[in-house]
Amino acid sequence: MKKVLRIASAFIGIIVGAGFASGQEILQYFTSYGYAGTIGAIFATAIFAYMGMMLTKLGTRMKATSHKEAIYRVSGKWLGLIVDYVIIFTLFGVGVVMIAGAGSIPSQQFGLPSVLGTILMSVLVVATILMNVEKVVNVIGSITPFLIATVVLVAVYSIATMDGGLSSLDATAKAQDSVVESSFLFLPGWFISALNYVSFNIAVGASMSLLMGGNEDNERTSSLGGLLGGLSLGLMIVLSHLAIFSKVDVVANVDMPMLKLVDDIAPGLGVLFSLVLFGMVFNTAISMFFSLAARFTTVGTKQHKQFVFTVGAVALALSFVGFTDLVAIFYPLIGYMGLFLIAALITAPFRLSKEKAAVEEHRSA
Repeated sequence: MKKVLRIASAFIGIIVGAGFASGQEILQYFTSYGYAGTIGAIFATAIFAYMGMMLTKLGTRMKATSHKEAIYRVSGKWLGLIVDYVIIFTLFGVGVVMIAGAGSIPSQQFGLPSVLGTILMSVLVVATILMNVEKVVNVIGSITPFLIATVVLVAVYSIATMDGGLSSLDATAKAQDSVVESSFLFLPGWFISALNYVSFNIAVGASMSLLMGGNEDNERTSSLGGLLGGLSLGLMIVLSHLAIFSKVDVVANVDMPMLKLVDDIAPGLGVLFSLVLFGMVFNTAISMFFSLAARFTTVGTKQHKQFVFTVGAVALALSFVGFTDLVAIFYPLIGYMGLFLIAALITAPFRLSKEKAAVEEHRSA
């Protein structure tokens, strides 16, 4: 059970970065649709649970040491090629957004120059990535429980102290910028937005989740860990959405809505949450760049270290575009690209069963 909880906690930690923990993603993907955003959050929970289970399970079954081999095996040559490059783009793009997000935290909470946060995060990320995967998983998982506790606290407080009427809050929420401005294929905007959000986050978490699964010998343990992680992540989405929705008239125009909510409860809690938030940004950043380095180099080698330093420097330079703008640019694009990965994971059990049957037939011949 301890291993299951560790994997679940790490799975949450990989995905919950600057956008989620700050509330900016939740505001754009769910709350901007008002009441319907709640349905979208529940829909996202179900998909996250299945995808989390599949990723960690596949990682264990294939003893994955990078996402490349696993993805090509379950996707085939051509779909595998597309998914591989989608993940590479995602790892780098989200890593850059995390570095930028680290600058927004000290800027909003303490009024400090954002460049201090971005430089500090870059240095911490590069130093941590030089550790092995077991240590990285432990670092990621250790911070997650603090965020879960904070999200629950903020949700309960925000709903209990809600001032405006539901119809007024719904109108204010719908006035905010959303990721999907219009629907297509006769599907409502909230549905496309929720699907895009899950797709984006699965692309974010796929590589590191496969590595976590590959580091676990028991397939049942890794499957349960991924399932529990997905369900817990979904619950946090629902609670965060309800918290932001109930105070949307207060937090709509800030970079970090959840940080604003916590700060309004008590300034001291705001300082504490800003540290937790910085830790969650750190979690996702090291997951992205560690996985990216593992895709192109062998962990622990000289080439690996050089790759990490180079990518870290480039990411730092690009992070100055701005956190909110980067979320709006990168995340929807990655979400649509990530649909290829979801398609590969849905068909993975059938492909692996066929592969297993062929091996058994060959042995009996």
